[in-house]
Amino acid sequence: MFRFKRLFFLLALIGPAIITSNIDNDAGGIAIYSMAGARYGYNMLWTLIPTVFMLIILQEMSARTGIITGKGLADLIRENYGVKTAFWVMVCLFITNLGNTAAEFSGWAASMELFNISKYISVPVGVFFVWFLVTKWNYNIFEKIFLGICFIYGTYIISAFLAKPDWGDVARKTVMPHIDWDANYLIMVVSIIGTSITPWQQFYLQSAVVEKGLRKEDLWASRVDVIFGSVMMGVVAFFIIVACGATLHVSGIGIDSAEQAALSLKPLAGPNAYILFAIGLANASLFSGCILPLATTYYICEAMGWEMGIGKGFKEAPHFKSIFTIILVLGASIVLIPNLPLIKVMWFSQIINCLLLPAVMIFMIQLINDDDLMGNYKNSLWMNIVAYIGVGILVVLNAVLLYNAFMDVFR
Repeated sequence: MFRFKRLFFLLALIGPAIITSNIDNDAGGIAIYSMAGARYGYNMLWTLIPTVFMLIILQEMSARTGIITGKGLADLIRENYGVKTAFWVMVCLFITNLGNTAAEFSGWAASMELFNISKYISVPVGVFFVWFLVTKWNYNIFEKIFLGICFIYGTYIISAFLAKPDWGDVARKTVMPHIDWDANYLIMVVSIIGTSITPWQQFYLQSAVVEKGLRKEDLWASRVDVIFGSVMMGVVAFFIIVACGATLHVSGIGIDSAEQAALSLKPLAGPNAYILFAIGLANASLFSGCILPLATTYYICEAMGWEMGIGKGFKEAPHFKSIFTIILVLGASIVLIPNLPLIKVMWFSQIINCLLLPAVMIFMIQLINDDDLMGNYKNSLWMNIVAYIGVGILVVLNAVLLYNAFMDVFR
């Protein structure tokens, strides 16, 4: 009886981290994983192991800080580092997430075009659906809908099995790192990290656990939520790379987007794999098209000290509602610009994510080790060591990325 009661409480408490992690598998993420599989086969599968491990560490820190302080990350940055610092962090994140939001609606439009629906119809319909879902329903309903949507990502797992990969080779490449110092390879590694672990995640997750009302007694459930969500993200990314590695890489087919991956799978893995891949892309794009503008709205309102919350009316939270609507409309409008190179917009946003992440991580580490804020819930020594090692690795990868970009300019 006790086990069933504990399971019931767990199911009631989980959600924020599962939703946050699965947003990583958005249109931009699917494109990056598809290109990694098409260009390098299974050689990049190993990168998912340290990436998922670091994601678990960071999200556990975010959730713990939110539960103990009862405040979001942007709110804590403003209170502890000043309005000016918070303002510039928000500006950088706003620009990045605007590009990410455009990428989401680009993925939504592309997935609908795979079913012969024009983007001039699908994008406005998608925008209205997202706006209505976020502004008219409360958090509990919103969370339940999105937890259900998370399981549609299973379409990518089925697609990978339909592609009939060499599972022995897949297993070897997963546990045996393949490192290539070629600039394009390193850019892809940085892009995988940038799409799997993003600055906005930490802001959104911390705000979500605060809005859900989790308490100190719920930390155990929050950790289960974080681990399950992070592993789920990694599993989906793994099977996307496998599906494209088993078909596109073997056939020497290069792609530049997720929709190209879906189209290319049709003659190689059959119409079922194509349809499942397209459905997964549509689900991921619209799902992320809800969360990314919402995350941006959360941290801007927190940084400015404005009222916020899903389900609150315009009179209760006018800034929250207005900013969310503006970001949604701007991001979707970019997609409707004729001949805009959306793949470049997506690449730019993913790389900026990775460049911003070390700075955000440093803020998080300093805040979670503050005695006045966290008391006995500060980081342990090993958590700090792992977090700082993660920062160091990201700084090195970013330095290599910037060096290669600088050298390309003068070649």
